[in-house]
Amino acid sequence: MGKYNKAAYRTPPPQRPWKIHPIWAGIGCLWFLISPVLAYAIASLLIEYDMKSGFFPLPGDLISSVTIPLARFFPINNLVVPHLYANLMLTGIIMLMGFGVVMVIYAIIYSMMGPKRIGPLDAPPIRRKTRRSR
Repeated sequence: MGKYNKAAYRTPPPQRPWKIHPIWAGIGCLWFLISPVLAYAIASLLIEYDMKSGFFPLPGDLISSVTIPLARFFPINNLVVPHLYANLMLTGIIMLMGFGVVMVIYAIIYSMMGPKRIGPLDAPPIRRKTRRSR
């Protein structure tokens, strides 16, 4: 410790006047777990629809099937996942867009219902007298 920085003289940080309800942590955890699953399901549906309609041509490397060898760990056959790379890429894009939409909605709601910009402990804004230039 430094010469002027003693632990015995430190004051504890001030307590916040509000508490966060624990249900919001649960909702955030559920959103964190459900959003990738939902994004992967939407991505697989969109890729399958695109394969039938041919609206957006995808490169062959993205639409190839991937074989996952599970025989080493489990006594079952290998798992073949069609269009895995395309699904994962589109899943990432959908998740970014989804989180962006949630952030914009949160920002709008917070700006309408959030606390005032100047709190009770803040100093009032400085009012300056303006002079007209001649």
